[in-house]
Amino acid sequence: MLRKIILTATSMVLGLISINAFAGHATLEDCIKVVNGVKKGSIARVEYHNFSNEGKPAYEIEIVDSQGISWEFECDKHGNIVEIEQEVDSASDPLFKARAKVSEAEALATALKVYPGKNEKTEYEIEFDGEPSYEFNIESKDGTEFNIEVSAETGKIIEVSTEGWEIGTEE
Repeated sequence: MLRKIILTATSMVLGLISINAFAGHATLEDCIKVVNGVKKGSIARVEYHNFSNEGKPAYEIEIVDSQGISWEFECDKHGNIVEIEQEVDSASDPLFKARAKVSEAEALATALKVYPGKNEKTEYEIEFDGEPSYEFNIESKDGTEFNIEVSAETGKIIEVSTEGWEIGTEE
């Protein structure tokens, strides 16, 4: 019985994802096609976000390429890629370290000052222009998960989103 409930729930979630999640705009399938046209690889994770600084929903699709490098693509409701980031393992990665001026602790303090809660995870990203950034997954007291991206060069918050759902693995 439990297995049937789980299978039914999974089918419903996948059905909701496959229908037009942007109410008349690009679907997840549309975004995956666009991402695969830019970078071949396997999908490791997909998240649905609402970017509070822009008020716009988007899919975040993580692809791992044939060299084992993780790439995050943000795909908007029109099926356009609006952001590409390379993930690195730590702040000591040469790509990250080359331009970083702000420590992880300083960046986290900035994020927590505006979005108080518990940091569940930190990611280290290289923006398309080479700028390093920290992305903190902060869970507020009410359970909302905020993804706050802070520039490792300037220490300023550069992007904020709330996570609607996530499928896949986080390392």
